[in-house]
Amino acid sequence: MFALTFLGTSASVPSAERNHPALLVEAAGQRLLVDCGEGTQRQLLRSGAGFRRLDRILLTHAHLDHVLGIPGLFSTLGLRQTSDVMTVHGGEGTLDLVIRMLAGLWGAGRAPIPVEFAALSEGQVIDAGDFTTDCFPVRHRDTDSFGFVFKSPARRHLQSDRLAAFGVPDGPLRGELAAGRSIVIDGRPIDPEDVLGPPSGGRKLVVIGDTETTDGLSKHVADADMLVIEATFLDRDAPTARNYGHLTAAEAASFAAANNVGQLVLTHMSGRYEDEEILAEATSIFPNSRIAADFDHVVI
Repeated sequence: MFALTFLGTSASVPSAERNHPALLVEAAGQRLLVDCGEGTQRQLLRSGAGFRRLDRILLTHAHLDHVLGIPGLFSTLGLRQTSDVMTVHGGEGTLDLVIRMLAGLWGAGRAPIPVEFAALSEGQVIDAGDFTTDCFPVRHRDTDSFGFVFKSPARRHLQSDRLAAFGVPDGPLRGELAAGRSIVIDGRPIDPEDVLGPPSGGRKLVVIGDTETTDGLSKHVADADMLVIEATFLDRDAPTARNYGHLTAAEAASFAAANNVGQLVLTHMSGRYEDEEILAEATSIFPNSRIAADFDHVVI
């Protein structure tokens, strides 16, 4: 299961309703941010999520609307005297900007909290056991940009009717079978295959920040339960979208439809359009589309 809290859903300029980009992802007791736009620390408080167990930031790219919230967040965490190490993941160019930004405030190699920097390259970023996070490159102007795939494995669960049929009592013996180990009851061997159901429950979440094209991204997005992606422009302004390195709502919806996505969540909203216009364009192509608003909480 993945729980998402949208902390900021605006495009480059914030509005009264939408803050700069940031997304909180929670899974298996862990919490991480995807991007950290200006004001993210206040959004964490307003959402009720708070700062507990927050020790990773995944950065999609180095544009300021996606990273300017980092110094403020670190300053607050320092005042709270947190001892957790914050790991910041990003492309090499993105990390260079963040490191220089922090150095300008606190001096080279210094920050209010312990910080580690981990440069991204395509492949696995996190293996938390109950879920993994991979990254992949996307194209957005002159940045080293990345998208992220969060996956929880499908699991096989014990079937109560089969357990009863084989006379397996509650307790440690069931734990052995769930772990994939055979047991013996009254001299009769019972294999896990006898009592385990088919795999179920795996989830796939894909988060893509700013991107000027979806070319080459299908292999990462295919069959996702949810795709979170930008839709900064409408199709009528496609040439402008190209100039600024962004997608239209129609392009995002077509991409979701072509890749068997379960649900499409559009973000990075521009104030030049009404939400209803954006949603209408997307749902005409991919009906299971929605627009993210600040403080939306979604579970998959």
